[in-house]
Amino acid sequence: MTGTAVAPAPTELPGDRPAPLRVLHLGFEDPLMPGSGGGSLRTHEIDRRLAADGMAITVLTTRYPGCADGDHEGVRYEHVGVGRGRNRLTRLLGYVVALPFAVRRHRDADLVVEDFLPPFSSMAVPLWTRRPVVGMVQWLHAREKARQYKLPFHLVERAAVRTHRRLIAVSDGVAERLTAMNPRASVDVVSNGVDPGLFDEPAQLGRDVLCIGRLELGGKGLDLLLAAWAQVHRQVDGDLVVAGTGPDEVRVRQLAARLGIADRVRFPGWVGGADKARLLNASRVVVVPSRAETFGIVAVEALAAATPVLAFDIPCLREVVPPDCGRLVPPFDVPALAAALLDLYADEDLLVAMGVAGRAFAGGHDWDVLARRQADVYRSTVASPRSDHPPRRRRDLIERARP
Repeated sequence: MTGTAVAPAPTELPGDRPAPLRVLHLGFEDPLMPGSGGGSLRTHEIDRRLAADGMAITVLTTRYPGCADGDHEGVRYEHVGVGRGRNRLTRLLGYVVALPFAVRRHRDADLVVEDFLPPFSSMAVPLWTRRPVVGMVQWLHAREKARQYKLPFHLVERAAVRTHRRLIAVSDGVAERLTAMNPRASVDVVSNGVDPGLFDEPAQLGRDVLCIGRLELGGKGLDLLLAAWAQVHRQVDGDLVVAGTGPDEVRVRQLAARLGIADRVRFPGWVGGADKARLLNASRVVVVPSRAETFGIVAVEALAAATPVLAFDIPCLREVVPPDCGRLVPPFDVPALAAALLDLYADEDLLVAMGVAGRAFAGGHDWDVLARRQADVYRSTVASPRSDHPPRRRRDLIERARP
């Protein structure tokens, strides 16, 4: 019997394997810091998956009392700043001053990822490092902060955005704004994911109305929500639950007292993990009253928990609250918010149908898939760090995203 000789497979030598990509991620908040926001959650959920896939990830984050450098689920966290970082202002100032020096110490990084941060978004990192840079844009509200503090943060934001050539936006709305500010940049849209544990909670009709997020009267619109609740609380069986911590917590509580609704508003503080999943699932409606958002992660988390969402019809939120999953009302219209809340609360059949549709929609926000997309951006940026990437057509992306 004769046969065709088969050549042996070539032996792969250790030197033939590409070295793991070394990523230096500049992330303002440590996800382990009490009261940390959704931005730090996204950073960690993506980074821990990239680390599990072989990348070496180091996150430079801010100091806070009790912080300690170390590894967390495969991701290295190093705290940067001056002093102990007892409050948000000292954390920000210390981070801004010390970060360029900390970046220079990590000379072996193949790629630097700059998370945009409040109040001015970007620190123009491409100007002070020779490594390829990707701007990760979860926050783009400098104009709102400029109005709040009477400082030109929006001018800093616009100038810094123009230093970038590669950007990742968490929504099409943010991508459009970035392209308007910097037409030369290549902008990829990689949205946020949700905790798969949210889908495990059994669908139910809850009793309370829930709002989760940083306690800010302005940006998060808690003043509008409390005003609407003052109009309808006597016609609703449940309470308003406002979960989270933030700089305006005292003012939010004081406003509830002035409006005469303090006995119908509960403040459970910061919630996360399984507690957050149960709270979302046990609520009847989740309200997202923000004046501005870059994505609206709480809305998608609520839908994953089979709880309908009520929000203002603003960019980014309209991307994550389809008509069959919740209600959008005219921006910042308190009577409209109050009326929609009453209608939704009373219609049990509609709430059930929205819960089913919401879970189907939220199923598309898978962290594993999103991490692979972000990894592709990282690798292509390192492969051609000095090339001029043509801007993507935002209209094409939006058309593909529409059902």
